[in-house]
Parts: sequence; C-alpha cells; structure tokens
Amino acid sequence: MSDWVGRTATEIAAAVRAGDATAHEVTRAHLDRISAIDGELGAFVRVRADAALDEAAAIDARADRAELPLAGVPIAIKDNVPVAGEPMRRGSAATPDVPQENDHPLVGRLRAAGAVIVGSTNLPELGLYPFTDNVYGMARNPWDTGRTAGGSSGGAAAAVASGMVPIAHGNDGGGSIRIPSANCGLFGIKPGPGLIPREPGENDWGGLSENGPLATTVADAALMLAVMAGEPGLIDIAEPEPVRIGVAANPPTIGMTIAKDFQRTVRATGAELAALGHTVETDDLRVPIWAANAFLVRWLFFPGDDAEPYLADPATSSLLQPRTRRHLRAGRLAAKVRPPKDSDRERLRQAVAPYFARHDVLVTPTTAHPAPRARHGENAWLRSFGTSVRYAPMTGTWNLAGYPAVSVPAGVSERGLPLAVQFVATPGRERLLLELAAQLERRRPWARFAPAYDPQASLV
Repeated sequence: MSDWVGRTATEIAAAVRAGDATAHEVTRAHLDRISAIDGELGAFVRVRADAALDEAAAIDARADRAELPLAGVPIAIKDNVPVAGEPMRRGSAATPDVPQENDHPLVGRLRAAGAVIVGSTNLPELGLYPFTDNVYGMARNPWDTGRTAGGSSGGAAAAVASGMVPIAHGNDGGGSIRIPSANCGLFGIKPGPGLIPREPGENDWGGLSENGPLATTVADAALMLAVMAGEPGLIDIAEPEPVRIGVAANPPTIGMTIAKDFQRTVRATGAELAALGHTVETDDLRVPIWAANAFLVRWLFFPGDDAEPYLADPATSSLLQPRTRRHLRAGRLAAKVRPPKDSDRERLRQAVAPYFARHDVLVTPTTAHPAPRARHGENAWLRSFGTSVRYAPMTGTWNLAGYPAVSVPAGVSERGLPLAVQFVATPGRERLLLELAAQLERRRPWARFAPAYDPQASLV
C-alpha cells in the first residue's frame, strides 16, 4: 500500500506542489485502493481510472503546479452533478446513460485547483433518503458493513472513511452531507445559500440543497470548501474568540426521540467547549410543528420536479423504483394539503431568532439514532419513510432556514459506531463553525478512518 493513501488532502497537495510526489503516483495509489476494497463497500458507481491518470499527468506537467491549492488530490464527485464526459445517473436506471457535455461549476473549480476526479459516488435514487441503496448497489458503512453509510451522500462518506479518497463532494437537501458524515465518523459541512454554486444536478429541491465537502479533518474540509466557493480566505482557520453556545440535547419537536448516548455526547461536547473558554448554556430549542411539516412537504414534493421528465414517459417511469414513485405521489398529495410557501424560510428564521440572539452557535445531535441496517428498500416506501424520520430528523430544519451547519465527530459508542454532534450558526458564519470544529478537533482528535479500513494501520 502506498504511503500516500491515508494522507490528508492538505499533505498530498503540499507534497505535489513541492515536487515530493507526483499527482500520477498519488492517483495510481488511490485507484489501487478503490479497486481493492470498493467491492465490499459500494461507494463508487463509476471509476475514471484511465481518465484520472491522464488528468494527473497533465497536472504534473502544469507550469503553475506549485500554486495549485489541490495539486494532485484525488477527489470523488457525487453522481448528481455533471462531470464532463461522464453519465450522471443520480442513482436511477430511469436517467439517460449519456455523457455530460460540461462540468458543473464546482467541478470546474476543483479541476482548476489541481484536483483529480477519480470517479462518481453512489446515492439513493434521486437523492431521496438518508441511506444509499439503488439498482446500482448499496453503500455500506466502513465502521460496520452491516449498516448503511447514510445518505444521500452515502457513497462519498464510505469512500472517505475507508481511505479510497482523502476528500469527497456531497450535497445536502435535508442532511445528506451531515448524516453520512455522522454515520461514518467524518467532518462534513453544509454551507448556507450563495457560498457555493448550487443546483446539485437539475434541481435544488426548492432552495433546500447546498453542495459541500466530506473530509477526515476540518482543515481538509475548509480547503475543499474554499476552492468550491472561490473564497481562498476560508482556508485560514484561526483560533476562535470565545462565543456563546447553546446546547440542546433533547428532542426539538413532539413525537421525536433521541438515543441516550447521543444526548450524553452533546452534553459532554458542551462541557469541552466550556473548558475551551466559551460561554455554554443548556438551552433546548423547540422547532415549531409547522416548520417540521414544511420541510417534510418539500422533501416529498420537490423531487417530483426532478423526476417529471421520467414520470411523463412510460418507458422511463417503469424504471423508477416503486419506492420512488410512491414518494412522489405522496408529495403531490401533501402539497395539496399544505403547499410549500416562499415565506416559510423567513418565517422559520423569525421563529428561531430569539435563540440565536442568545447564542452564537447551537449544538445538537447530528442524528437521533444510530445508522440503520443496510438493506434494499426499493419496494418499501413506508419503511423507508419511517426509518428516515426516526433516525435522521435533526438536520432538515437548517436546510429550510438556510443556516450553515456541520457534523463533527465526537467519539465512538459502546457499539463501536461513530458519535457526532451538529453545530449550527446564522447565515454567513461558516468560518466560525470551521474554527470551533477545528478547536474541538485539536482538543479531542478523532479516528480519521474506520478501524477495519484504516490504510495507515496497514503500513505499521
């Protein structure tokens, strides 16, 4: 195993810039890693082996290589944004198997910064669920392959947590970066609107979705976020000034439950933040029932806009999973009862404004329960719906509000599964979230890889 596998993106880029490694050898090593273990984890739906090696060689030949922030870093792209020359299947057999003509803007920025696109990662059909299974396979959790990696950026999380790539692209319409990051022990950030070009494919779920990185370190996530955003200053993570932090370990809405060890983890994180000099207060946040319903309606309804071309054609409609068709029908019915309203975002911001007047940052569990078992559910819409709202109800509120949020690793449970907490702040405070997470990372470093798939352990 090459010693470049398991290194951070920051380390790889510095080595390639300095001439201590070539992009080609780094890429070759990661492609070998993918070939060796992806059959067990199902992270990738497409690997660009030859194209990636050609692109790596081109980076080695670039006159500006010493200036590239992501020089030679292998990166995976979720299969719902366009990569020129590759199909974009979005987890569905109903989508056209034709090469995309152009890169998504964020892919173009990654390439310009010297990144090597090694492949496309798996997701549930149309990105609908917080677990990843579809006609192309199932993304399994490297910490426990009997469990889901999460979703919808489940393939991305499995790839990073097993060292197949150092960083990966994801997008998040209701937790789809933060949930798989929590399941797989990674750091993930959903930025607020306007920072990164949106449109994760053909639609943005009515303004819910944002693109962002999944990484094993905060520094790597900040580096990738800065490149995708075209904001180089985000790379520089300073020590944060003391801030006011509200800790909310209890369920935010009626009918929700949170695992006891997840609640204890949030409280313990609050104590650590207090020890770092922040003002920390236990202060539960109650999310209005109407806001929870408004998010659910969007989750049910807006993917139908994405799927309309496929639903309208009998030939492609029959290729959608039964679960997906039932989800879209439920969305139409839900929208008749409570249609999405343009005013919902501002109304929710007003509802939570008193909380964020008292606190700069909110700390909650990222998920309410551990990652579910990995299983195919294409015919089981009710089970898929119920599992989603039970185990992953903590994130969608902040997509509706348009607030930036991160998932931060927080140790390992007695079951041997990662624990995680969510930090939330008001729009424009992505840097603060990165700084707090980095400060916590320095205080309690986390395992960067799942133990059974730690590429660094194999070098010892």
